[in-house]
Amino acid sequence: MPGDRPRWILHIQAQFWRVLMGIGMMLHRLARPLPPSPSFHKYVDATVSPLKGKFRLQFYVPKDYHRQKKLKGRRYPVVINFHGGGFTLGTAHDDARWAGTVVEQVGAVVVSVDYRRAPEHPFPTAVEDGADAILYLARNADHLMLDPNRFAISGFSSGGNMSFTVPLCLQGELLDRTKSGQRIPDSHVGNVPVQVPEVQSLKIPSLQVPSSVAPSPNSSRVPLVRQKSRGIDRIAMLRQTGVSSLSLISSHKDGAAVSVVTQGTDSALKIRGIVSFYPSTDYTQTREQRRQTCSRKDQELPAVFTELFDDSYLQPPSLDLAHPWLSPGVAPDSMLKMLPDDIVLFCCEWDMLLAEGERLRDRLVKDLGKRVRYHCVPGVPHGWDKAPNPLRESPGARQQYMVACRELKRMFDIEQDEDYE
Repeated sequence: MPGDRPRWILHIQAQFWRVLMGIGMMLHRLARPLPPSPSFHKYVDATVSPLKGKFRLQFYVPKDYHRQKKLKGRRYPVVINFHGGGFTLGTAHDDARWAGTVVEQVGAVVVSVDYRRAPEHPFPTAVEDGADAILYLARNADHLMLDPNRFAISGFSSGGNMSFTVPLCLQGELLDRTKSGQRIPDSHVGNVPVQVPEVQSLKIPSLQVPSSVAPSPNSSRVPLVRQKSRGIDRIAMLRQTGVSSLSLISSHKDGAAVSVVTQGTDSALKIRGIVSFYPSTDYTQTREQRRQTCSRKDQELPAVFTELFDDSYLQPPSLDLAHPWLSPGVAPDSMLKMLPDDIVLFCCEWDMLLAEGERLRDRLVKDLGKRVRYHCVPGVPHGWDKAPNPLRESPGARQQYMVACRELKRMFDIEQDEDYE
């Protein structure tokens, strides 16, 4: 369970490691061949999370994108990517090599999401920002020349977790049910959100709202409350206030894909598949239990990082660690069944997350009949493809990326080149 370190200490530690990780990733990007820089970026308003703010999307596009955009020509398939870093470190730049490979090999637009990180924005803000990124791209598909029928999601480590939990979040199912799973007749799901004019009208169990805190269009009362109350229930808040755009979203299986529709608009897209690299999938397992499954003790994630990640993101300490937006590996069958049928999963042989990744694979295949293309990369630790070596690329990384690109082309119904045969 998360510790009780003061929040200010977590903030200082996070900033320190962000600087060091930034240096490491800069060295990683210096190796030849150089990865591409983003072509442009867009800022997105948070509408799913009650913690209002903005976050950035970085776009990597094919060489002919801008010319085609002027001509209003072809539309491009899209891969939405979530970076790693334990929901606390990392940036959307970290996966530039992956983005460059996808652009080059698949001809897709890659959108890397700079979601808001903990400890400033603990669970489930990152997942909610991921959902907002998808909704933004659906609303702006015409302007951005994106093909709404050919979307896929990718992610690394904690971003690999998000490659599963963001689609689960878009289902909106938890907003329509009690904790026991019973449907709520008067839930806001499928209805226009009701704006609550006064903070005092919130009736959320275990949540004491200071009378001095007032909502405003440019700030949120929630961060203040979250720091003072450990009984806050995000799902209850969304259900009570209807301030989240999640209440306007519906998703349903559409053959092997998943269609996501925003009510009252023409915004819709189809998620064809998931490509997940060494994801965390089961937080009901303690870090010690996870470490016991690692075949190389010298290759484990250091405790200084895992403790920072957990203390920062898993707030409040009373958080249900089996929450589907956190632990997709133990999510209900009814929710996992609604994921796309095509899933590509890469795990690492010397990774403390290997066992839970394989458990999720087995469940998706044996219990739910998903088409999971599983790859265990031999002889490598967690995050092996991000080595901070400025002299050469991480050995084997591009080969595994190429395998993933071949799967993406299959999902997008793109004819394979002879090189892939």
